[in-house]
Amino acid sequence: MKTRIDALIGAIAGDIIGSPYEFNGLTDVARFKPFGMHSRYTDDTVLSVAIAEWLSNPGTPLQDYLVRYARTYYWVGYGGMFLRWSRKRNPQPYNSFGNGSAMRVSAVGCLANDVEEAMRLAEESALPTHNHPEGIKGAQAIAVAVVLARQGKTKEEIKAELLQLFDYDLSLSYEDLLKKGYAFHVTCQETVPPALVCFFDSNSYEECIVKAMLTNKDTDTAAAVAGAVAGAFYDIPETIREEALAHLPQELKDVVDNFETQLTKEV
Repeated sequence: MKTRIDALIGAIAGDIIGSPYEFNGLTDVARFKPFGMHSRYTDDTVLSVAIAEWLSNPGTPLQDYLVRYARTYYWVGYGGMFLRWSRKRNPQPYNSFGNGSAMRVSAVGCLANDVEEAMRLAEESALPTHNHPEGIKGAQAIAVAVVLARQGKTKEEIKAELLQLFDYDLSLSYEDLLKKGYAFHVTCQETVPPALVCFFDSNSYEECIVKAMLTNKDTDTAAAVAGAVAGAFYDIPETIREEALAHLPQELKDVVDNFETQLTKEV
């Protein structure tokens, strides 16, 4: 059943599904199963939930939520620069263009009612750390794609809008991406366009996730970024939805539930 927070669920599920294959990549597609004994939530999920709580309580600066979540869930695999940022007494933006801004933005796409609001909130979600133009753009592109998917736009319409707003090359096919080779990519520039191509070149949530994992050895983040858009566009299988939420501690599930309740009241 479609819900307004499907982009957030799609990102969380993508993160957990991709987590066992980070660094080494997905090498045996034939034996791939969405959830296994090594599947776990990572920083992608934790910071996505932090954004959701911030959106539910906008009076508190986002920086405070990011720092609190990072210090509470300190073991989930943050990037070195973000981890050092979170431990400072007065953390300041560090001009990052890493894919962290795109991996955590899904809740913005769930809340925003139009492209303009998505652009504004996505920028706000990136600025505490990713104040580089590419870091902001990566977050905005995913948030806008989610909003357009929620509005029922076709893939062609979504692509056209993204091309009008952002200078990303979305002309490549999934096969073109595979020809480039399998590597570990951590920037927005290297992560967001391929994730969008995998979405455009897929027919289901599951197919999009697998394709994203096969184009970037940063598999959890690639799957989280692509999974946000795919979650908003496709029906997420109920088994995947339930399994993803079952992997979360109760306090994170409570934030997700509260966020969904708030959005339901706004309809």
